[in-house]
Amino acid sequence: MSDKPKLLVIEDDAGLQRQLKWSYEDQQVIIAGDREAALEALRAHQPSVVTLDLGLPPDPDGVSEGFATLEAILAARPATKVIVASGHGARDSARRAIAMGAFDFYHKPVDIDELGLIVRRAYHVAELEAENRRLADAASGGGGDKVLGGIVTAAPEMIKVARMVERVASANVSVMLLGASGTGKELLARGLHNASARADQPFVAINCAAIPENLLESELFGYERGAFTGAVKTQPGKIEMAEGGTLFLDEVGDIPLPLQVKLLRFLQERVIERVGGRKAIPVDVRIVCATHQDLDAMIAAGRFREDLYYRLAEIVVRIPGLKERPGDAALLAQYFVTRFARENGRDFKGLTPDAIAAISDWHWPGNVRELENRVKRAVIMAEGSRLTASDLDLVNAGDEAALTLKYARETADRLAIRRAMVRADGNVSQAAKILGISRPTLYDLLKQYGLENAA
Repeated sequence: MSDKPKLLVIEDDAGLQRQLKWSYEDQQVIIAGDREAALEALRAHQPSVVTLDLGLPPDPDGVSEGFATLEAILAARPATKVIVASGHGARDSARRAIAMGAFDFYHKPVDIDELGLIVRRAYHVAELEAENRRLADAASGGGGDKVLGGIVTAAPEMIKVARMVERVASANVSVMLLGASGTGKELLARGLHNASARADQPFVAINCAAIPENLLESELFGYERGAFTGAVKTQPGKIEMAEGGTLFLDEVGDIPLPLQVKLLRFLQERVIERVGGRKAIPVDVRIVCATHQDLDAMIAAGRFREDLYYRLAEIVVRIPGLKERPGDAALLAQYFVTRFARENGRDFKGLTPDAIAAISDWHWPGNVRELENRVKRAVIMAEGSRLTASDLDLVNAGDEAALTLKYARETADRLAIRRAMVRADGNVSQAAKILGISRPTLYDLLKQYGLENAA
């Protein structure tokens, strides 16, 4: 059985059939000349990408049979990427085809290079969507490879972070998560807790930056009745609530210095005193903390205690930003489209090619949180069946380079190499076998694309 990707070409012109088959030697091309043959081939071969000429018999001079075939294909296999071609009323046909769920449209006569680029993009999107379904299934416990804390990623950089967190989960050490806002620090903290021996006990999170300084102490340590005006009853703090489990201190860099002293005493002695109380209360909790701030600079400036840092940061995990995780932005976008469409009762078929290109090119200063917000807003407001770059407010994010064949090939090469290196766990020889190239060639490609750190 061939390992080549399958491409179903639905075309009744014998000469064009031969031309297309010759042009796609790197794919397993299946030819069909009419609707019946096309649906039979679809069931037998299950290709992820289809090119469809709308002028099919018995209506070769019109588009009725072509649109009937498109409708039948998407009804049988909705995830199929159908690229539609026509010379009949091209603009109206294009609008109608995209509205029905076609992936893209091209005009006859066929430009092989242009069509080849569209086909490659279609395979790329189909692969992203398939990966998204696998990861979403794994995150919900439905099978497949486990993804820590429901993290959706295919980037080696993030997979290494998840593996590191999994390794330290079973050890009774404090963990410091360092990363920019929106990179998923709380998600990783929950994943660490769920992978630990404390999983059946409470996971308690507190955002130290969101609570006024004068209230943070009582939130953390609790207070006794009458400790201050308004304290009409005794209230346990977050530390006590996490007894036996995990306490997640988000934005730990915002804890004021006087409170840092009290927190350090707790970490050293594992006992607390409520505000207004004198009784020492022993507490068994694991501390996981996070911050986007530069704690080394804060220590040098005298704004964060060095001894507290070393108590909190027995293990340090650095989380890459979304722009440092090639391929993940598009993958996460597909995931969020599916999720928010389901939550809002919308029926979306995914993202258009221009949206995929814009998402891949954007620098994502707000990381995953920014991407999530853009997709959520687009799902609510968009009118078409697929989200466009305009829907995501990324119309100026693309670059002319993204339209070139060289860019498309390099993007595909990078993605394939990264996934092969992940599958081979960094073993270059094994990754070369997966890719079907020699080890020296893979070394050259790793150097050419700046991927040496993936090895």
